[in-house]
Amino acid sequence: MSVFKEFREFALKGNVVDLAVGVIIGAAFNGIVQSLVNDLVMPPIGWLTGGLDFSDLAVTLPRSPLAPADAELVTINYGKFITTLISFIIVAWVIFLLVKAINRMKRKEEAKPADAPEKPEDIKLLGEIRDLLKERT
Repeated sequence: MSVFKEFREFALKGNVVDLAVGVIIGAAFNGIVQSLVNDLVMPPIGWLTGGLDFSDLAVTLPRSPLAPADAELVTINYGKFITTLISFIIVAWVIFLLVKAINRMKRKEEAKPADAPEKPEDIKLLGEIRDLLKERT
C-alpha cells in the first residue's frame, strides 16, 4: 500500500474530518471569546478595581550592565497573562456548558424507548393462523 493511499484513507476517516471541523470552529470561536473578554468582561473588572487595566500591568527589569545604553528595557507583562488566563477560564466554562448540554440531549435520546424489532415472518404467519382459527370458532 502506498503512503499516499494510506494517508488518504486516514484523512478521510470520519473522526479526522470531525476534528478538522472542530479546530476550524474553535479558531473562529477564539475571536468571539477574545472580544467577550476584552470588550465585555475586562471593562467592568477594571471599573471595579478603579480603572486598572490588566493588559498594561508589567514589571520592568533593571537595565543589564552588559546591555548597550540605547537598548530597550525588558518587561514581564503579567497583566497580559492575567487577561489570557481569564480568557481561558471563560472558554473552559463555555465548553463545559456546551458539553453538559450535549450530554443532557444524548441522555434524552438514550432514554427514548427503542422501536420494537419487526417480528420474523414465521411468527407473523403463526399469528395470522391463530386469528383465522379464532374467526372459525
